[in-house]
Amino acid sequence: MKKSIFNLIIILCSLVILLFITAPIIKLFTFSNFEMISKTAVEKEVIQSIFLTLRASLTATLITLIFGIPLAYVLARYNFKGKVFVESIINIPVIIPHTAAGIALLTVFGDNFFMGKLANKFGMSFTGEFAGIVVAMMFVSMPFLINESKEGFKKIDVKYEKVARTLGATQSKTFFKVVLPMNKNHILSGSLMMWARGISEYGAVLVLAYHPMVAPTLIYERFSSYGLKYSIPVSVVMIIITLIIFSVFKVIQRGEENYDKN
Repeated sequence: MKKSIFNLIIILCSLVILLFITAPIIKLFTFSNFEMISKTAVEKEVIQSIFLTLRASLTATLITLIFGIPLAYVLARYNFKGKVFVESIINIPVIIPHTAAGIALLTVFGDNFFMGKLANKFGMSFTGEFAGIVVAMMFVSMPFLINESKEGFKKIDVKYEKVARTLGATQSKTFFKVVLPMNKNHILSGSLMMWARGISEYGAVLVLAYHPMVAPTLIYERFSSYGLKYSIPVSVVMIIITLIIFSVFKVIQRGEENYDKN
């Protein structure tokens, strides 16, 4: 009897959360008719905005893979003074308001500041440019990739590295041939979460690079200018595209996990 009551409570609590997540999404889809959604999906401005969003978030993720994975490995394998402080710094972008993050980035990458002036010398700019969107997305979403990769490295027994070294493999070869492949699922999962978080970013992008408009900025711009009627179709199109891509990645990841088990 007690077990059945406990199970019932667990199920009810789960249903409340699921309803909380799905109700707004379902309402979003039912609020707008198919004709308006299909027309919105082929609008040039919407297509350009969505592809810009996907491309910028992917670029931010790839850059973080190059520079963030080594940091994740260091945090997983080595103990040093100030390690807790470094781990706290990594998580700052998750904690602070993202409009504040955008302002902080502007004081470094703005045209009148150090990185902005340096970029200008090479004919580049971060404000109002693709590079600025990438920087904003990268700043707010990189903790997901670094933290997930770090946890993956922690789960890999150090003995595998020691065995590889005793067999004559260099430290770099051990890292790329042994450690990285063993951590691929965590890296893929972290990359997916970072990519998804970058796509949804609005505050930091708005401050650093309002134009060209990424999808979240376009949705807000249409909402503030025209209301729900014209902003909801863009939201629905964006949700559909991201759900498809996210599902494909999860299927690939699940396949990799099943392959490793076999």
